[in-house]
Amino acid sequence: MARKKKGEPKAAIPQMQGFIKGAGDVLDQEIVSTIRENYMPYAMSVIMSRAIPEIDGFKPSHRKLLYTMYKMGLLNGARTKSANIVGQTMKLNPHGDSAIYDTMVRLSRGYEALLHPYVDSKGNFGKFYSRDMAWAASRYTEAKLDAICNELFRDIDRDTVDFVDNYDNTLKEPTLLPASFPSVLVNANTGIAVGMASSICSFNLRELCETTIALIKDKNHDIMTTLPAPDFIGGGTIIRDENTLKQIYETGRGSFKVRADYTYDKSANCIDIHAIPPTATSEAIIEKIIELAKAGKVREISDIRDETGINGLKITIDLKRSVDPDVLMQKLYKMTPLEDSFSCNFNVLIAGVPRVLGVRELLDEWTAFRIECIRRRTAFDLNKKSDKLHLLEGLEKILLDIDKAIKIVRETEEEANVIPNLMDGFGIDEIQAEYVAEIKLRHLNREYILNRTKEIESLKAEIEKLRGILASKTKVKNIIVAELKDVAKKYGKDRVSKLIAPEEITEVDLTPEIPDYAVNFYFTREGYFKKITPLSLRMSGEQKLKEGDEIIISSESTNTADLIFFTNKCRAYKAKAYDFADTKASVLGEYIAAKLGMEEDEVPMNMIVTKDYTGNVIFTFQNGKAAKVPLSAYETKTNRRKLMNAYSDKSELVSVIFAADECDLLFTSSSGRMLLANTNSIPLKTTKNTQGVAIMKLKKGQVVMKTELYTPGRFKNEKRYRTKSLPTMGALPNGDEAEQLELSGI
Repeated sequence: MARKKKGEPKAAIPQMQGFIKGAGDVLDQEIVSTIRENYMPYAMSVIMSRAIPEIDGFKPSHRKLLYTMYKMGLLNGARTKSANIVGQTMKLNPHGDSAIYDTMVRLSRGYEALLHPYVDSKGNFGKFYSRDMAWAASRYTEAKLDAICNELFRDIDRDTVDFVDNYDNTLKEPTLLPASFPSVLVNANTGIAVGMASSICSFNLRELCETTIALIKDKNHDIMTTLPAPDFIGGGTIIRDENTLKQIYETGRGSFKVRADYTYDKSANCIDIHAIPPTATSEAIIEKIIELAKAGKVREISDIRDETGINGLKITIDLKRSVDPDVLMQKLYKMTPLEDSFSCNFNVLIAGVPRVLGVRELLDEWTAFRIECIRRRTAFDLNKKSDKLHLLEGLEKILLDIDKAIKIVRETEEEANVIPNLMDGFGIDEIQAEYVAEIKLRHLNREYILNRTKEIESLKAEIEKLRGILASKTKVKNIIVAELKDVAKKYGKDRVSKLIAPEEITEVDLTPEIPDYAVNFYFTREGYFKKITPLSLRMSGEQKLKEGDEIIISSESTNTADLIFFTNKCRAYKAKAYDFADTKASVLGEYIAAKLGMEEDEVPMNMIVTKDYTGNVIFTFQNGKAAKVPLSAYETKTNRRKLMNAYSDKSELVSVIFAADECDLLFTSSSGRMLLANTNSIPLKTTKNTQGVAIMKLKKGQVVMKTELYTPGRFKNEKRYRTKSLPTMGALPNGDEAEQLELSGI
């Protein structure tokens, strides 16, 4: 479709049935206005109404679900089908049944994600520590509110919080829940919004209540003394670094480490893991351990399996003989999610504004919120009792003359005048008169009226007490303290997660123990490699090779030696001898290009075996130059496997020769001339990709064809091929030497 230019009139579109006028037009629009008008409202909606919890500790989806269950009578009643709860919740939450049921699952006792679950569940609700264990459909499970929800809804009908209309203005729902404990820190809560996120760890309820009480009494209280660390329903061991936790407590940001708990079964020689970090799953842990075992990084394990059942999480690791389970677990902590970090970001909506707060600030904000709840509750009770007192005071005046009240009612001809006549007859107001007029005839006796008016004095005392509470912030705080003590006593539990100081952790060397034994290395012209033990070599026959292939390097060393393979692409590939499996002479061996991940047209030209990186590497090029580079130039501290620019690319490489000591080299050009030169005549260069120095003079069109180590006695007259100075053209073989070279195929 052609793009419409700004200001250009729209093309006429036939008004056919099913077509919308102007549909399909492309209009220019400024990106800034698009973001402001479309994206920002969406971002604010996600932040305010979905992902970030508020000071009561709940996101809107949590609050809508729990309030629906409360209105369904599920606080003290029997469980009902989850599908029923989900259907009722859709009156407040229009996001669909699947999202609502997912929310219920995460709040349930069966899912085991919260220290103090809010939903008492029955049936399969999955498990928080399992990635693959799916929960049953809502039609198969049942639920009700857990007992701790009494603390969430105790005062909700006493004007403690504001109510707003639901999405279709047919029902009212609370903006917050008047939780009588700091629920925002009791249960873990995470959420990802637009441009921000929230991640709150859980704390022990008893410790948190004690800390809140201490802060109410002393704003300078040291939180670390009563709230030593977070606590998780799954247990585990928290590495308690005081500086790290202090930073989290003060800023609301940071991370701390949690590691798995385990026991060792000596009779079965196995480790049983029964608690894992809250950020890990059992499947991820098992997969990582299997991966390490296959890579040979963990050799102490013979088997691993998931034995999670009715008694909870259990991962069993079978050990090989003579394995120290504690040392193995220290290794697994470092290499697997059995030890993981929990990142904290205490981002909470305070009066509609997202704020990242420390623990002290969060508890202060919750205390301020709870003070307002208590004041509103007290004012509500005061109004109710004042209204009741007012009615009873009117009833008390009737006590003076019940017969007069009856007479007034009987002698009043019109019903509309009953109230005014009672007001005039007893000096009471309209509300009191209405109350008196509505009393049943059977209650117009002195006993009933006396019993009712006895409440007047107690009501006056209660009203005076309530007024005293409203007038004193200290009394309000004392009420909060008393409620916190009651919550801690009723629902407090012992700490689940253990604590360990960083200095108590034993560090282990993660370097795998590599067996060191004698081996023989073979490298062929076609790029095949074999590692054979001397015993196997003695028991084997001839070396199996690909047709037309030949062994160009054979070396004796040990299993811990380093191998360096030089290719035709100016690269060197490094490997450890133990990276290759022991093999036999009767097999072709491993194809190095594939093993080390070389490019399709890359060919390995030579192999060097070393343990101490002593000696030199001689590179010979077709242009007659040679470079001598110390082998130590290829030693790397970071164990890099691929080295670029391993030698010069100015001319085609002829050969790579390793010289442990100074030795003679025989250079052969395309003209047939030969030159003997000792390696000490080639200056040593520290730069790997040096061009080297000229060794052999060449005429136009000639190149160096071959360089090899010279074997003493090969030529009768060696001096003929040597010169005092380089470069030189070398000499042509004569007579017997030429014949000898021809017979040897040179």
